[in-house]
Amino acid sequence: MRKFKIAVVGIGLVGREIIKILKERSFPASEIKVLATRARTEEIGGEKYAVSATTEESFQGIEITFFAGTEGAKGASKQFGWQAASKGTIVIDNGDDYRLDSRVPLIVPEVNAGQLRNHQGFISSPNCATIQLVIVLAPLHRRCRIKRVIVSSYQSVSGTGGEAVEELRSQVSAIARGEGPKKAVYPHQIAFNLFPEIGSLQNEFPGYYREEAKTIKETRKILNEPEFAMSATCVRVPVYFGHSEAVNVEFEKRLSPEEAREILSFSPGVRVIDKPEVGLYPTPIDVVGGDDVYVGRIRDDPSSHNSLNLWIVGDNIRKGAALNTVQIAEEIIKTAVSV
Repeated sequence: MRKFKIAVVGIGLVGREIIKILKERSFPASEIKVLATRARTEEIGGEKYAVSATTEESFQGIEITFFAGTEGAKGASKQFGWQAASKGTIVIDNGDDYRLDSRVPLIVPEVNAGQLRNHQGFISSPNCATIQLVIVLAPLHRRCRIKRVIVSSYQSVSGTGGEAVEELRSQVSAIARGEGPKKAVYPHQIAFNLFPEIGSLQNEFPGYYREEAKTIKETRKILNEPEFAMSATCVRVPVYFGHSEAVNVEFEKRLSPEEAREILSFSPGVRVIDKPEVGLYPTPIDVVGGDDVYVGRIRDDPSSHNSLNLWIVGDNIRKGAALNTVQIAEEIIKTAVSV
């Protein structure tokens, strides 16, 4: 099997997970070059890596490059992404700078891998909350057209990055010691609290924060439904890893909970856990480290005709970021799409 020269830019939570997943899945890499803002040695998954400072020349001879930016972070792909693509490497970007760029396909392999055709050397991976949402919505939408979606997401602190994870830990410890918690990353205390603010307010969607606007716009692009009727409320919660979503879906015609369970049970990347009578449904702590998106609490909405309620949970760092980028690369290799 042909092997590829790989680069990973950034070694925060997502970058480290990408490297681990490349090893776990025996990705055909002849070389994994690790790039960051400065040179150093880092241990990742029990193996030491020489990290080089990122420059334009870093991408010479590299065939696939993963930009592993934390959600909302700016910098690496904005500075080097298209430069890297001009060197002949295929860029797979976890950041949000180019997700809505008309030149750039926004890909969840289980949903819209066909849109990889005619890429221009630059591919985006969606927002973590969007990925787990569309993996569940897409097969239902194909079977019975969706008219409207209302999603409320409950997003873990790891979506902000390692500093946010440490802030939650330190606040919990401080409170346990009877001390006042210090905040730096978030505008409010996150330990034993939650708040409906992720990102900045958006002029395009008055009253909506950036994460909410992204969820709407990215879902429309992935499903190729520019007028998709949708509303989102995104909440930051004191959970370390794993995003959860309460979703209300209105269909054009009746789709029963039993039919939805059957459809989703045979959908790639989805696992149904739905036995509420014995307390079985997905929770963040149960799905961390899993490759699938989990769905449960599938039930009729008694207040609205042709509507279902769903509960969706996924590991935001794994499937919501690192794994999705690796699966994009695997799809490119499998289908020999301009590599």
